[in-house]
Amino acid sequence: MAFKTITTDLLIIGGGTAGCYGAKVATSKSGLSVVIAEKSFIKRSGCLAAGVNALNAYIGPGETPESHTDYVSREFDGIIREDLVYSIAKRLNESTEYLESIGLPILKNENGTYAMRGKRSVKINGENIKPLMAKEVENDNHISVLERMYIYELIQSNDRIVGALGFDLGTGQFYRIMATATLVTTGGAAGLYKPNNPGEQGHKMWYSPFNVGTGYALGMKAGAEMTTFEMRFIALRIKNTIAPTGTIAQSLKTLHINRYGDDYLKGISKPTTIDRLRLTVKEEKEGRGPCYLKTEGIDGQVELDLYKAYLNMAPSQTMTWLASGKKPSAFNVPIEGTEPYIVGGHGAAGYWVDTSRRTTITGLYAAGDVSGGSPKKYVTGCMAEAAIAVETIIDDITKSVIDPVDGIKVNTPVIPKHLGEVEKHMDLIDLESQLQALMDQYAGGISTYYVYSMNGLKQAREGLEEILSIIDKTVVSKPKDLMALYDIRDRAMVGLTVIAHLGERKETRWPCYQSNEAYPNKDEGFECYINSIYLDGHVHLLRRPLVEKEVFYEH
Repeated sequence: MAFKTITTDLLIIGGGTAGCYGAKVATSKSGLSVVIAEKSFIKRSGCLAAGVNALNAYIGPGETPESHTDYVSREFDGIIREDLVYSIAKRLNESTEYLESIGLPILKNENGTYAMRGKRSVKINGENIKPLMAKEVENDNHISVLERMYIYELIQSNDRIVGALGFDLGTGQFYRIMATATLVTTGGAAGLYKPNNPGEQGHKMWYSPFNVGTGYALGMKAGAEMTTFEMRFIALRIKNTIAPTGTIAQSLKTLHINRYGDDYLKGISKPTTIDRLRLTVKEEKEGRGPCYLKTEGIDGQVELDLYKAYLNMAPSQTMTWLASGKKPSAFNVPIEGTEPYIVGGHGAAGYWVDTSRRTTITGLYAAGDVSGGSPKKYVTGCMAEAAIAVETIIDDITKSVIDPVDGIKVNTPVIPKHLGEVEKHMDLIDLESQLQALMDQYAGGISTYYVYSMNGLKQAREGLEEILSIIDKTVVSKPKDLMALYDIRDRAMVGLTVIAHLGERKETRWPCYQSNEAYPNKDEGFECYINSIYLDGHVHLLRRPLVEKEVFYEH
């Protein structure tokens, strides 16, 4: 089967929020040709597929980019890239205004100002946020969208990225996309750990189940430097439906209570996201669970507002209340922690980039959930970061920092050895379950209250290496099965990086996110970034000093 070749100025891998916005910035500020490669359909792809009921990164009244950066730094004990967070903070409101300009309903007060949910969050009716963004892209004649396009490898030439290889999940056609610049805006990684709801309910998880870490794995295989994979993200969610708790906790300022009705956050004036999770887990571990958000007794209008809010983001929660008759005004809402995820939009895991969002490989850029160092960027922050990356790309092409790919000689691509007429593989669902069980039991999953041991990490690593060896010998006959196989491979590669980072941070810096059994306390010697490069099947670790917001960092 021959490869079809496409040539473009800018290839964007991932058609989620950051990818769509980045493409629009590119066409509005330059004459670059843009191709978006999206493995699903951009109208409902990415972690905003179902919608969202708030924009959680906004510079509200009385706040500044400086105060926002300080807030994010406090939340994560100083281990963030302040230069990245600060540059995002300066553009959060610009991203918000763009969304409103394309038709996103943003709730407002009587005086016309945005209705805030806390200091940094704007209330929206966001069920159609992704369709609105997709429409803008689809109506732009300068943007080509390749939907159902699974990208599985970056193309390298003389230590530079010059595009990517992929295949159409519908037709099976393979593509070579040559690009002067390649921007990765894919999602983070779900499905590394055994989920709260296994089996047929496994899709009920905090993060999009279709985001499996492919964007990370693409860079790892190419030798890009990664950062802070030990800062996992674990969400505090409503039990069973895994719907967000912030909608209740922030809107109602309600109490977190255990089964005795005790307020276990009492005495903490400004609990962080990690505090809420850590203390909930502590109550459960010490036998005072289950834990709840106190909603019993709220009035009818507040209850109706909750129903509406969840319809914008997690419809199953509203449906559960209505179907079971256990409405929030009559029963407190049960909560629990999820399995760990690796994601750069909430935590800081991802590509190591400079202030301009260049990765450590020429021609390769990163933004959004896949870009590291800048947690709590959420929707508007991922958009802002994509804009920064695209502006850098325009500048790099204009100033010939990177040359056009026309005439660059690369090896003729070959069909992956894992695709053939005669299948030779074990059940892929079983293989995925093995991976998740290994990570859960030995690398700090739900079953161990998120605590890991050094010996456990060793066992997890050996198990993942065995899974990768099985994948290496596996052959499938259908494009969709090849995607499923590569999804497991990418999760395993990300898992190996997570394990290496967890072991390297010999302290406990962010309880639950990173709880090292052998080193239960914080160590000032680890006020640094843990970085890594994946090479020859092994994760090579290094440490880098902290970067402050006033610094313009270059590789």
